[in-house]
Amino acid sequence: MKNMFIIFALLVASSAKVAIGQNGSGESRPLARRPEVAAAIAVLDAWVASTATSREQPGLSLGIVYDQDLIWAKGYGFADLARKVPATPSTVYRIASISKLFTTTAILQLRDAGKLQLDDPVAKYLPWFRIKNAHPDGPTITIRHLLTHTSGLPREAAGVNWSDLTMPKREEMIRRIGEQETVFPAETEWKYSNFGLTLAGEIVASVSGEPWAQYVESHILRPLGMKTTTPVPASNLPHLAIGYGRRVPGNPRDVEPFLDIEAERPAGSLASTVEDLARFASLQLRDGPAGGAQVLKGSTLREMHRIQWLRPDWRSGWGLGFSVRRVGDQVRIGHGGSLPGHLTRIEIAPADKLAVIVLTNANDGDPGRYVDQAFTLLTPAVAKATVTPKLTPTGDSSWEKYVGTYTWKHSDVQILILNGELAMITPEADNPWESRWTLKPAGPHQFRVVPSEGYTGSGPTGDLLTFEIDSQGQARRVKTPNSYWVRK
Repeated sequence: MKNMFIIFALLVASSAKVAIGQNGSGESRPLARRPEVAAAIAVLDAWVASTATSREQPGLSLGIVYDQDLIWAKGYGFADLARKVPATPSTVYRIASISKLFTTTAILQLRDAGKLQLDDPVAKYLPWFRIKNAHPDGPTITIRHLLTHTSGLPREAAGVNWSDLTMPKREEMIRRIGEQETVFPAETEWKYSNFGLTLAGEIVASVSGEPWAQYVESHILRPLGMKTTTPVPASNLPHLAIGYGRRVPGNPRDVEPFLDIEAERPAGSLASTVEDLARFASLQLRDGPAGGAQVLKGSTLREMHRIQWLRPDWRSGWGLGFSVRRVGDQVRIGHGGSLPGHLTRIEIAPADKLAVIVLTNANDGDPGRYVDQAFTLLTPAVAKATVTPKLTPTGDSSWEKYVGTYTWKHSDVQILILNGELAMITPEADNPWESRWTLKPAGPHQFRVVPSEGYTGSGPTGDLLTFEIDSQGQARRVKTPNSYWVRK
């Protein structure tokens, strides 16, 4: 075992990849070589190597994505302990339940194409979906419920046994569905369900006319350039990491058997790499219409990222396919995965344009620990390295005619020029600075209302303000579409 750790340490220094890409600051150096980011990566690298070694992990692969670039990726340890095959960013892992994000993407593609609606009943597309309803007064189970784990369905299809690693084939799942019953009424409890996402995959096949695996390959993986990702991998897949059991002190790790999850493939079958998953992460950070590598339009991606089910603590919940959680001030979307010998996680912070991918080949791989540390170290460094210096705007001297206090029977507003921009505040507010709106020119004597950062009030955000000018060239009244203030 000691020799393995020596080899492990030598591999740490030789398996990293640094992207040569653009970054948001206009700086010509690759982002990973900017001083702030390079320092954070060096610390992360040392911590991951030390932590993985001290935990006697077989191997893991880690990648950091900023916007459209995989800025840094590295493998640690071994994809195969017996043959001393090093883990690299190109090593293939069973990504398990991260597969659910691809099944959800397929559903949203079909929705956007007008072929289904999220609130359609599951039985509309799967006539054989005749599960016993233990809660007949509850809502009809819909596609949205499947994607958000609010269907009340059992966790697994009939015949699944994770202890014995027995998995039913599709025909058995369909035949035995009448043996099962709902656990909760839909929309009343959150219950993770592999069975639910399996049904979503069946809907993809039913609506598209293509088998689930073929659809995912043709409509998602190929357009994204995910060339080494496989919907239904075989045990002899090239570069596939060997999966290992948990650490038992004093004993070598068991080799876990390769498992085909058969009927539940849409919920957890894919195999992929850090490099390929970086392409999927970058998709989440893009906008624009669907087409080519933009396999979903930007507005649909943002819909997937929004909370559909919020837990009572308001710290986490579920979007469409994605888990959503708040860590400090950072909101992250993502998913984890678990199959025998493989634990994985991908998380994305859309506001920071940052994503972390961690794939491990052990039952105790604990990828979330590495994800959290990567975000802790990289978020402030990337933010500092990519900040674009703000130039102080130059105010327009013609705006002076708008400056003044305007009154309405409920409140006053004051128009000022602040930091070179026309602004409107509520002078009697407890914090008038935070009450301010910036007025962006939109036409002759017209301005669009933009709130200050962090503003949560119910004011005229987004409205068009129009100033009425008197014969002396001074503003006498300012109007919103539904009200007005008169100048004092």
